[in-house]
Amino acid sequence: MAAVTMVEAIRQALSEEMERDPAVVLIGEDISVYGGAFKVTEGLLNKFGWERVIDTPISESAIIGAAVGMSYMGLRPVAEMQFIDFLACAFNQMTNFVAKSHYRWGAPVPMVVRGPSGGGVHGGPFHSANPEMYYAHTPGLKVVYPSTPYDAKGLLKSAIRDNNPVLFLEHKFLYRRIKEELPEGEYTVPLGKAIVRREGADLTIISYAAMMHTSLEAAEKLAAEGISAEVIDLRTLMPLDKETILASVKKTSKLLIVHEDTRTGGIAGEIAAMVCENAFEDLDGPIQRVTSLDTPVPYSPPLEERFLPGVPDVMRAARELAQY
Repeated sequence: MAAVTMVEAIRQALSEEMERDPAVVLIGEDISVYGGAFKVTEGLLNKFGWERVIDTPISESAIIGAAVGMSYMGLRPVAEMQFIDFLACAFNQMTNFVAKSHYRWGAPVPMVVRGPSGGGVHGGPFHSANPEMYYAHTPGLKVVYPSTPYDAKGLLKSAIRDNNPVLFLEHKFLYRRIKEELPEGEYTVPLGKAIVRREGADLTIISYAAMMHTSLEAAEKLAAEGISAEVIDLRTLMPLDKETILASVKKTSKLLIVHEDTRTGGIAGEIAAMVCENAFEDLDGPIQRVTSLDTPVPYSPPLEERFLPGVPDVMRAARELAQY
């Protein structure tokens, strides 16, 4: 079976869920005839028609508002943001309506908001965001950020079937750079469950999305230096798989967290606090973070390269931690 890109894996998930459940509908800017800005929904209009693949005006607040209304009426909408940065335009809808409906009056909100995120493609400060922590901090929302085509498909199918609202982030750098063979049969990946991508003994590296591949490359090079790094892919940021994290820390006694999101307020701080609260006596060194800088994402390629964490940054921090 041929390997597929993350774009194709996501398209497969959408198509299969629309075939399985007639309540699943797509809504977003240019998703029908054009097939979406990154061609994720290409071909789905011909397969499912105008009533289920719905173009919208350029109004993110209206898109999310319409999707919430659809979910109240028994549909399972999947709303695409052309770039995830512009979900900020619908922040009120996301945080005061989508996230709070079940708490306020018991209404399930079975909707998914998905779209391209992340840097590394020279998109500049308005097309390269990693806004996960705005929403991971919002009670009532689930946040998913896969790193592989297999997980992207399986997690999206689980997200669509979930009765809670899910923010599904798709790192655009990975859209066509990572390929993987997918099973022919039906499968899902459970929300809220991390996975150990590489076994190790000397320290734990936790990451997700594009930085997962950076971390794995660093771990491979560290192995040549005699440093055994265990690498965990979070996959879901909310709910966070605390059990897998703590089990690995208890095993290795050292923790390095790598993410592309900016440093202050990133999930690394939350994980560090959780580990200190639950496994402080298992630690043999200070928890370390490798993150982007506390600036907007630069447009200039050399500046963006400096802004984003790289393999040398991860290796440097891992060496210091291993030697502590």
